Amino acid sequence: MNDRTVVYSTFYNPMEANIIKAKLEDRGFACFLADENVSTIQPLYNQAIGGVKLIVFERDVEAINALLAEDNSLDFESSDEIIDEEESAESKTVCERCGSANVGYGMATEKKYSLWATMLAFLTFTTPIKANKCYHCYDCGFEFK
Repeated sequence: MNDRTVVYSTFYNPMEANIIKAKLEDRGFACFLADENVSTIQPLYNQAIGGVKLIVFERDVEAINALLAEDNSLDFESSDEIIDEEESAESKTVCERCGSANVGYGMATEKKYSLWATMLAFLTFTTPIKANKCYHCYDCGFEFK
């Protein structure tokens, strides 16, 4: 019998990882989350550690794929559901470099501060107070507006 474990999926949101883990445990699959504590306590390290990893037995991968595909097919949209404009725009945004839809909007890591904010901070011996925001691709690391 093959008792080898594999990383089934990676999540940048610990809550989403726990929801999937609970679904799998509810159906009797043995699984656990790696790097969940680091991601929860220090969210800024989330990308550096590669997110929260869902680890399952290799023998269960096909059954888990079928279960999660079945769960996704049961999802339906309510006609009177209100969709947040920012969420819908974010879900439609794709990376300009690799075409991935795994994109989030937040504080920039490169070119974080504008020239004026940097100059003002330099003159007043403080740190810049206004940071730039942009879209960030979690697959290739590219940042774009």
